[in-house]
Amino acid sequence: MVARARLRALPNIISLSRVLLAAAFVAVRHTDARIVVVFLAASTDFLDGWVARRANSSSRWGALIDPLADRVFAVVAVWFFLITGALSVVGFLVMLSRDIMTAVGFIVARIVPWLRPVQFKARMSGKVVTTVQFLTFVALLAIPSWVTPLLWLVALTSAYSIVDYTLALWRARVR
Repeated sequence: MVARARLRALPNIISLSRVLLAAAFVAVRHTDARIVVVFLAASTDFLDGWVARRANSSSRWGALIDPLADRVFAVVAVWFFLITGALSVVGFLVMLSRDIMTAVGFIVARIVPWLRPVQFKARMSGKVVTTVQFLTFVALLAIPSWVTPLLWLVALTSAYSIVDYTLALWRARVR
């Protein structure tokens, strides 16, 4: 029973490691080290879900921790790039547009009575945006010529994700 409990906790521990990686992203001074941190964060984003599915240990708590840890890492990195001048205010808003709209959507869903019972679940469109954000972080650090095209890709995938989540919420509502 103890081994099973530990296995259940492992995906959550992996997810929470992204919060520590966000701090490490800011703390390290060398560009190559920051790139490694981005790759580690991206890897943990894949690994936590893989372990949870493989061990059949998915949980509501894990479903909450994973996207929260993603957002913590993304927001810290985007703020870092804004503060250091690597990212403009417009780029900052593009990078966080999906997150802002998701937060607004979550608040609305909790306020509107017939949407309250709807359970939020990760969707592939959100995973695509997160992946493109990670790629943009690497470009901001190492391949500046890719930043503008990747920001456009973040904008497009974010818009698609916002529509996708909105339609999923609408379809899942209680009638």
